[in-house]
This record gives sequence, C-alpha cells and structure tokens, in this order.
Amino acid sequence: MAKAIEKTELTEVSEAQIAVHWKEEEYYQPSEKFKAQANMRDPHVFEKFGLDSFPDCFKAYADMLTWFEPYHTVLDTSDAPFWKWFVGGKINASYNCVDRHLTKYGDKAAFIFVPEPEAEPDVIIKYQELHTRVNEAAALLRGLGLKAGDRVTFHMPMVPELPITMLACARLGIIHSQVFGGFSGQACGSRIQDSGSRVLITMDSYWRNGTLVDHKANADIAVRTAKDLGQDVDKVLVWQRYPGKYSAKTPMVPGRDFFVNDLLKEYKGKKVEPLALPSEGPLFLMYSSGTTGKPKGAQHSIAGYLAYVTGTSKWILDIHPEDVYWCMADIGWITGHSYIVYGPLAIAATSVLYEGVPTYPDAGRPWRLAERLGVTIFHTAPTAVRMLRKLGPQEPRKYKYHFKSMTTVGEPIEPEAWRWYYDEVGKREAVITDTWWMTETGGFLGTTMPAIHPMKPGSCGPAAPGIHPVIYDETGAEVPKGSGKAGNICIRNPWPGIMQTIWGDRDRYVKTYFAKYNTNPRSKDWRDWPFMCGDGAVQAADGYQRRRSPPRHEGDRVRLSHSPGDRRGRRGACPGRAEGTRARGVRRGQARGEGEPGHRGPRDQGERRGDRQDRATQARLHRAGYAQDALREDHAPRARGNLES
Repeated sequence: MAKAIEKTELTEVSEAQIAVHWKEEEYYQPSEKFKAQANMRDPHVFEKFGLDSFPDCFKAYADMLTWFEPYHTVLDTSDAPFWKWFVGGKINASYNCVDRHLTKYGDKAAFIFVPEPEAEPDVIIKYQELHTRVNEAAALLRGLGLKAGDRVTFHMPMVPELPITMLACARLGIIHSQVFGGFSGQACGSRIQDSGSRVLITMDSYWRNGTLVDHKANADIAVRTAKDLGQDVDKVLVWQRYPGKYSAKTPMVPGRDFFVNDLLKEYKGKKVEPLALPSEGPLFLMYSSGTTGKPKGAQHSIAGYLAYVTGTSKWILDIHPEDVYWCMADIGWITGHSYIVYGPLAIAATSVLYEGVPTYPDAGRPWRLAERLGVTIFHTAPTAVRMLRKLGPQEPRKYKYHFKSMTTVGEPIEPEAWRWYYDEVGKREAVITDTWWMTETGGFLGTTMPAIHPMKPGSCGPAAPGIHPVIYDETGAEVPKGSGKAGNICIRNPWPGIMQTIWGDRDRYVKTYFAKYNTNPRSKDWRDWPFMCGDGAVQAADGYQRRRSPPRHEGDRVRLSHSPGDRRGRRGACPGRAEGTRARGVRRGQARGEGEPGHRGPRDQGERRGDRQDRATQARLHRAGYAQDALREDHAPRARGNLES
C-alpha cells in the first residue's frame, strides 16, 4: 500500500527513473538433465508460496532445520516493522551447520581450502574435524569470559579459521561482526566502536597477488581508532597463517595480543555443548555503512536467517551433498556469510575456500582449480566475469571441468558478458542463475528457479519463492509490468532472511527502509510496510527484472589485491578518503566502504554527500599514481542498488 507523496517531491528527478536501455533478450532453457536432478522442480511451488499462503509457506524452510524446541508462531508482527520469525523456538546455528551432519557426513569434506601459492597443498577439512576445531575455538572464547549477547569483531582474510571462529561464536550465542579483510584498520575500528566489541580477532598475514601481506598492522590501527571513538579493546587474538610461525613484521603488544594457536593448546579436545538459543536472537552484524557518518550494522537473526539461506541454498543454488561448490565471494561480505558459510554448511555441502586473487598467477587459475577439484557449481559476480573474459577469453576451453550450474551475484550482467559466461565458462551445459539481493535481505530476492524458469540474458528472474516484488513510482503508484518504466523496487511482504534492525538505531531502520511507502506508522499489518530496497528497476511483462545501479554488495565486488603498496594506503587515512577504503587499488564504485555488491539499502542524505566527496577523492588518488591491481571477487551486496544480480 503506497501513501501519497507530497507534490514538491515530484519536482526532483528520481534516480530510479533513469531508463534501462538493454533490449529484451531471448530465453535459454535449462537442460532436461539438469531439471531431472534439481532439488526443486515443482512449478507449483510459487502457488504454495503465494501471498494467500503467507507466512505459513515459510514453514517449509524452517522444516529443513533441527530445532531444540519447536516454535509456536511463524511471524510475529506486534512490533512492526521489526519482524520476529519462528517465535518460541530454540535453535543453534552451529549445531545445524556441523553437529547434525556427523553421523552421515562426518568423513565428508566441509571445506577445501586452496592457498593462493599454487605450490602449497590444499587443506581438506572434513565435518568431523570442523566439529573438533569449532568446539576447541568455542571453549577458548568461553574461557576468555565471552558469553551470549557479547559482540566480537573479526578482521580476517579468506582462510578456514574465519568460518571456524564464526561457528564457535554461533555455538555460544556470541554475536560476530566480520569486517572485510581488505578494509583499513580505521574502518575496522569504527565498526568495533559501533558494535561495542571488546575483542578483536585477526590474522597475522595472508597471501594476495603473490605477496604475503602484513595484516597485523591493521589490528593496531583498529584498536587505536576504536579507542579514539570511545571503545576500548581488551584483547586482540591473532591467528597465524602458518601455525607456530609469526609472519607479520608488526610486533605483538604484550598483555593485549595473544596467538590463538598458542591459546588453543589449553583447550585441545574440549567439547562445548551448543546453546539452545531463542529463534529471534541475533546471529551476526554485517556492516553496510555510508561514506560519511556512522556505519550501519545490519542485524540478522538466528532462526529466520538460517532457515532462509538453507532453503535458498538447496532450491536456488541447487546444492546436493555430492556437489563441489565454489563461491568466489569473500566471507567478509554477506554473500560469503550466506552462501559460503551458513547456507551451504546447513545442507552438508562441500565448499571450496580460495585464499587469493583468481587471476594469480594467470587467468587460467580458476579453471585449473575447477578441473582439479571437480567443481560442479560456480558462483561469482559479473565484475569477475568481465575481468576473466578480458584477461583470458578462451582460457576455459583449455580445461576439462563441467559445471552443472553457475550463479551471478552483484551488479547486473550485460547480455554480451552473459553469453560469454554461458558459452565459454558454462560450455553451454550449465544453467545460469542471475540473482539480486542485498546485505539487508540476507539471501536471494530476485532470481530464477533454475529448473523451472528459462534464463534471460541481462535480466534476473522474477523472484524467489515467497518474495513478492512491486515497483512504485515517486508518487507511490504501482508501475505495471511491461510498461517499460523504471521505478523503486520494493518487496510487499517480509521474509525470514530480512534483517531485524540496524544495530542500535531503530529509527534509522524504519526511516531508511520503510518510511517512504508506509501507509500507517502505527500499523501492525505487514501489508502496510513494503520494504524499499533502494534500487531502480524495470519489470518486463514476464516478471523478469532489469535493474539499474552500481554494484553494491561489497562482497560481490571483485576483491582488489592487497600489495605492499596497500599498506602505505592503510597506515593512515588519506585526507577525505572514504571510510573503509584502500588508497591503492581504488576504482570507480569501489572507494566506498558501504556494503557489498548488490546489497546495500537506501542511503541517508549524508551518504549521498559522501559519494560526491568520494569521486573527488578517487580523482586525487588517481593523480597520485595509485593504480588498480588485479581483481578478485568480494561478493557483497551493493549500496545504491541493493540488487545482487
């Protein structure tokens, strides 16, 4: 339901009204072979998830989880729009991702860690080993006095210790907040302050584009920044990239800094029973901040979020236990949280965890890796597709891998790049699932169901089951399908993966995501609270969407490499530099520390001002000689267009 908008607002041209000029493309059909094996191939699923069946339709996702105590209410709207899902239940995310798989899949790989240096061997972590390591890490955290409701900040690269520590926190009800490893120490410090965290967990070093980067230096900056903002950090826990060896040049601080590998010796073999936590308890914070002002912490729940990413991992990514799945995103972004850690692990997936730049040492690296490991599902961003096409357009032909499906996430993928992805990377065998979503939404919104819908280059699918999009113009009138007109894309109904609130700022949450089209601020009826995504879109007559907006998932952008020159840019903030950004490797659309590719919600006025400052900052950096380095995928939902496609 849309409220009337004041006439004065119509004098301004909305960004969402910018036309999307790509022409409508032909359909590509999924193969019969793919459809026959798909987890979801029932075309009636959309009727079962229709608004007439809302919210009970989402019981299907909740039933994929193991509960300690059953829930009694699917959706509680009593504090609208702060939705509570599966109320009354008790659950634990760590248990659902690890413990419940041990009997059947204990000897199955959970992660295959691939270091960037090709000479280093893969590290296979089976579910049984994952269980052991998560328990030991949880025992350590508990031994430090951490408990349910406490916040812990991570500033870690793409290494197995990151999901292990996430799951250890989830086991105890500790709220984790991972800051993308490529962000500056200042950005990390501001997030520490906002969350009220007193413990920082980091790593001494990691590989990027052939260089072992000193990451510990950022921890010192983060602690100093947090203190300047009024938040003390009591302990800095440092994982070692090579256990037993300190690989950073930055010294440890006595009494504050501790090597995790040393502390774990005291907890070897310890078991920690997973806590039975309330369904609506917070699982993690994911910051999708503006360029000026306060970072914006999207707070995600345990049960609602976990149910949604589990269901969409099974039905949309179509992950089976026998698949080898590779998402090139960084866990520092929402894509990595949802579709590397929580969703895939909840369905006993085997996931590839790659440390470095996908084009190192050459553009054939991804395809060599896919061939060697037998990857069957590939998940990346359009930015990476374009880069890989540019650097090695015929490289995929040299390797004998076979993907059954490929997903794109982040900014829209233009038809020409889509066809290269389909023809060369997918070898005309793999289905492409073009998705759109945001940090705030937790999981896929716009997408095809790969065994049900045909593919359409340049357009993401109509919507995931249970997601009911609508496009409004600036007056609040609905823009009809097939009109060719752009508008503001919104979602009519809540869904389990939606964020609970902005950490510590309820008013900002309502104002940013709901106020524009809300009809009655006192209403407890979900129909009065359409969620405004902050992206513009055109909807074709068939329901497929073409979005306009730059990449917004910070996790969906391609990860920029961190070279020694990066450290120069990260020791201190450049004057006027956007919070959270690197001096080296900045490119247009990446200088913001906002969110992830395709996942960032509507912005405050201060953020828009910051964008203008960003462009000036980028120009100064360019003149100073900072060049863009090799790219790597960081699938994070975007800012101004929160769409992940």
